[in-house]
Amino acid sequence: MNDVATSRQDPHAGQPVLCTGAALDSASAVIIMLHGRGSSAENILQLAGELEHPRFAYLAPQAAGNTWYPYTFLAPLTNNEPYLSSALAKVASVLSMVTAAGIPASRTMLLGFSQGACLASEFMARNAQRFGGLAALSGGLIGPDGTPRDYPGTLDGTPIFLGCSDIDAHIPKERVLESADVFRRMGGDVTARLYPQMGHTINTDELQIVQSMMTMLADEAR
Repeated sequence: MNDVATSRQDPHAGQPVLCTGAALDSASAVIIMLHGRGSSAENILQLAGELEHPRFAYLAPQAAGNTWYPYTFLAPLTNNEPYLSSALAKVASVLSMVTAAGIPASRTMLLGFSQGACLASEFMARNAQRFGGLAALSGGLIGPDGTPRDYPGTLDGTPIFLGCSDIDAHIPKERVLESADVFRRMGGDVTARLYPQMGHTINTDELQIVQSMMTMLADEAR
């Protein structure tokens, strides 16, 4: 298969992964950060300054064309292929890089905003195990209403936070609550908050919750 064909089938494969914070070989824990549609790894990585923790490495993969998949996360799954499968594979490759450095999934958090939150949620559901945590900020599980949510495996107490506006134009609150229920059934330790009249953004309360999750994870890694 030539390079053009490969890029069509796996568009995110060759995209860079930006890093900041502690070096992987000295970090106690890792947070993989997934940007939203039209944004960038560089942009989501700016949150590292707000979530600053000296023992964390922050990794942010870049989506091809600044978009993980072309249509809304509520579209039929096939409509977003091969981009969705490529995006999930990209997250898996970053996780493999982290585990190869000696940091297990149980000390690795996933954080995403908007499209990145949807991707992080779907990845965790499809790859259930004990993770360090999930922070899905304005997002939820991918697929149209009625999509089967019979994901195999258990999250084994993984801390999960879902935060979103109750009037988000892109993320129906019903999907946030459905996602929370699915993660609870899968054994996640779930907190879900809907913020009245908030825009499509990240607020201070959400950042404080993520900071608390990171502190707990770092303390467990001592």
